Amino acid sequence: MPLLYASPRFLEHRTGDHVESPVRLEQIIVRLESSGLAAASRRPVCKPASPAELLAVHGGDYLESVEALCLRGGGRLDADTVVSPASYEVARLAAGAACDATRRVLRGEEANALCLVRPPGHHALADRAMGFCLVGNVAVAARLALDEFQLDRVLVVDWDVHHGNGTQDLFYDDPRVGVFSSHRWPFWPGTGAADETGHGDGLGATRNLPVTFGTPRREYLARFTGELTEFAARMKPQLVLISAGFDSHAADPIGSLGLETEDFAELTSAVRAVADDYAQGRIVSVLEGGYNPPVLAECVAVHLAGLIA
Repeated sequence: MPLLYASPRFLEHRTGDHVESPVRLEQIIVRLESSGLAAASRRPVCKPASPAELLAVHGGDYLESVEALCLRGGGRLDADTVVSPASYEVARLAAGAACDATRRVLRGEEANALCLVRPPGHHALADRAMGFCLVGNVAVAARLALDEFQLDRVLVVDWDVHHGNGTQDLFYDDPRVGVFSSHRWPFWPGTGAADETGHGDGLGATRNLPVTFGTPRREYLARFTGELTEFAARMKPQLVLISAGFDSHAADPIGSLGLETEDFAELTSAVRAVADDYAQGRIVSVLEGGYNPPVLAECVAVHLAGLIA
């Protein structure tokens, strides 16, 4: 039975007329409840990440600046990233859900978890918000796994249509965190070329799979599975974290790689296979993009069903 993290507090990150809006989660929850998938999951209470957990990834001055803007009533951290009065506390809650899920999975309470959180996180840099993201939710969870549980090898799998530049940057020289990202190329944010493979001790611990728009679905899925399988065999992860974005769906308004809803079942299956091979099946999946709310809800349902199976 997977752990399923969701909270009405995630709706309090108000973004106005913005594609990353509360309706995304509202429609997901309705779909999971109507399908029985929510009832087939265990629902822990979401708790905020501690200051120490956030500071393990992000600079203190940056976090204080985000909090201060929220306390002043909100505004824009950059051209794309909006915050409201509650956004900083909601971002802490999103990272906290990923941390709690990681702890519970590593302690053996359940084999896997899905964190339905917002704001998303994989573009957030150490000292800068970017691309709707305030805090690197998956990065904070990965750091916790390394520091608190003394893991030697963590694998992040990012299948969002946009390259997870923040996650890559945070671990680019760390051989303990393998970052595997499949994404549209060329595309925003302009990072994620195949020759970006890590730096220093981390050389080889980053694997990018840039995919050209128009690539046939079957080719994309075959490449994803083949390259992930090869990379996981090199990393031999003890835990797998997923940055689960669903904006590579053909109907997404700001992304798309032509995928259909059922393709996310195959992506989930590929990640489960490597987790079963190396990580005792341990997976923590964290929501990233996906901006067609009805389609997003269907894709998340397919993904959760794949974690339950």
